Amino acid sequence: MEVIKIIGVAFIALIIVIIIKQHRPEFAIYVSIIAGAIILFLVLDKLTGIINLIQNLANKSNINSQYLGLLLKITGIAFLSEFAVSICQDAGEGAIATKVEIGSKIIIIAISIPIISRLLEVIINILPN
Repeated sequence: MEVIKIIGVAFIALIIVIIIKQHRPEFAIYVSIIAGAIILFLVLDKLTGIINLIQNLANKSNINSQYLGLLLKITGIAFLSEFAVSICQDAGEGAIATKVEIGSKIIIIAISIPIISRLLEVIINILPN
């Protein structure tokens, strides 16, 4: 089970961080980043499977591939920014974490404009005059 591997990596990293913080606290953040990268690598095959399934469903239902690409980008930005925010918070930099959150939310809104405008067009066409 993949979840056991993920939990194992997390606990091992946690133990290493606790030990390192006693002697060289500046290196603890590197262990956290490496553990996060390993966990992302462990779930990468599952992620590609999910993306392929979504693409197949979109092709069968005649959904515009442009919108699907935008949704996948938005999801990727959300995951990566959450990862970055967690690392910033682990390093004790809450202010930087907040800026990353705000910046990524603005980027997500900007990227989603075509989807929002298409949705509004559909709603306007449905409503009676």
